[in-house]
Formats: sequence, C-alpha cells, structure tokens
Amino acid sequence: MTGNFNFQHSNSAILSVNSVEAPVVMSSTEFDERLEPSLKRLRLSKRMLERVAGVSERRWWAPGTAFDDGATEAGAKALAEAGVEASEIGLLINTSVTRRNLEPSVAVKIHNGLGLPSSAMNFDLANACLGFVNGMTLASNMIDSGQINYALIVAGEDSQGVQEATFERLNRPDSTRDDYLREFATLTLGSGAAAAVIGRADRHPGSHRILGGVSRAGTQHHELCVGGIDGMYTDTKGLLDGGLELVVDAWHEAHGNGWDWSGMDRYVTHQVSNSYTNAIIKAVDLDRKKVPITFPNWGNVGPASLPMTLAQESRSLNPGDRVLCMGVGSGLNTTMMEIAW
Repeated sequence: MTGNFNFQHSNSAILSVNSVEAPVVMSSTEFDERLEPSLKRLRLSKRMLERVAGVSERRWWAPGTAFDDGATEAGAKALAEAGVEASEIGLLINTSVTRRNLEPSVAVKIHNGLGLPSSAMNFDLANACLGFVNGMTLASNMIDSGQINYALIVAGEDSQGVQEATFERLNRPDSTRDDYLREFATLTLGSGAAAAVIGRADRHPGSHRILGGVSRAGTQHHELCVGGIDGMYTDTKGLLDGGLELVVDAWHEAHGNGWDWSGMDRYVTHQVSNSYTNAIIKAVDLDRKKVPITFPNWGNVGPASLPMTLAQESRSLNPGDRVLCMGVGSGLNTTMMEIAW
C-alpha cells in the first residue's frame, strides 16, 4: 500500500481530552410517543430504537445554548486540564458536522470565545464522524514538523433540529415504511461536545503519546449515508456492510505493515448502534470487555462521539495502557490510531 495508508508520529501527545454532555435527556420512549401517529399507521412496533439500535436516550442542548457554545466549553475545560494557556495555542480545528451557516467557519466563533491569539490558525475540518480523529492526525503532523507547539481539536453537535424535522416528515399522512427505515438512523443521533489538547511530547513527560496508525478510503460508498440540515438518509445495511469491509481490510493490512493491535487495553470505537459494535467486535476478534459502550445513553454524537467516549475512559486508564481509536465516517473513510497512555 502506498501513500498515506500507514502513518507514524514522533513527538505528539494528548495532554487532555474532555467532554460536555448536553443536559436535556430525550428518551427513546418519548421519541416513540412523538412518532405514534406514523408508527400506528404504518404498523411499526414501538421500542425499535432500543431493541434494534440499543439507544435508550440521547441528549439535546438546553434552550439558549448552541452546539458551538458546548464546543467552546469543552475547549476551555481541555485547556485548563492540560495547563496550557490560550495564548500558547497555535492551531484550532473544529470538526463539527453541525453548522448554522455555510460561512464563516464554526471555528471562528470558538476561537473568539476562547480568547485564542491572532497567531492561532483556525478552520473547520469536515469528514463526517471521522473528523475529530482526522483533526488529531493533522495537528500531530504540524507538531512533529515543528510548526506549532500546541493544538486544540473540538467538536460540538446538535441533533435537535434535524430530529424535529424528521418527526414532522415521518408523521405526514403520505410517509411510508421505507421513509421510516431511511431516516431511522437520524433518530439515534445525540448532542454533545468534546475537545482535546495536543502538544509536544518532549515538553510533557507522562503525556499520552500518539504513535500513529492507518487510514483507508472506500469512497464507492459515498451515497449510503447523506445528511443535510433538514435530514439524514441512510442505507443502514449497505452502510454496515461497506464499513465493516473497510475496517477489516484496514485492520489486516495494518498488521501486515508492523502494527499489532490484538492485545490492546482499550478499543475506543465510534459509537453508532448494537449491530455496528457487535459486527466490529466479531469481525476483528476484539475482547468485548475492552470495548466501552456509550451509545445507549448518548446516541451517535457524530465526530464528538469517539472523543467523548475516550474522555470517559481516561478516568480508568493507567500509564502505559495501549489504546486504539477506531473511527469510521460516512463516505466511507476509516482511521485507526494507537495511543500509548
């Protein structure tokens, strides 16, 4: 394999990773109640979100709080925990899927809200649910090259608007079973935010080294999950099959290129559903006890999902633990990144 499939980092580390949970809990039971007219008319059973996807609840932001406010709060927490001043940040990457307008970037509001210096480069990096991991890779490359000393990666997601639009659409008298299945994944989304500070490992003994990993693209599947401001339309089976094939290929090629991830202490995956998680565990023979699960309570929080899960797991990780981040984004793309905790 040529090109960027296999990448390694020499001097980058996670100094902190933090999350912010949106405060309003929305249960799947409440979603069923909102969709009762269509469920009854289409003779679809309630509790599909819990029974099929395994999502019991997800979060929405409180009135008056926006997704980028959450990302700003997560960024402030990450800076404080890392002991890094805002003035030291050389790069801010916002990886949110959610946005209220096409321009300017979401990053500019977060940059301003955190009081980052004028010298701090800032921009959005969009790659569906894989964006945060891609942001970490890009920041690590810039740190390794000596261009910057510190980077802040953030993501904030808000599922409320798209889910309310989906309720309205599915409750129309002309909606069909196929419509419900195409938009089912939208109902599993959640709101939340995450942030990580990446810095030079040689300046921070005991920090969590980003060693590198692999990346693979399966862009023949770019039409399987298409999202917009008003809705997300998914071929669930096609997405699962295509994503699983991509992950398995990347896993085996990585092992053929010097990586050995069969005995990691933790596998932090992008959080989607029961079927996705179970399929990944079975396909590459992961130890289920080492795969943390957060989607039952948070839903799929897009690119914030993986770092939110990593932030939760950081409380129980020990120095020297080996962590593998496994992300997949619509399109399809996958990246696996090893961290020496």
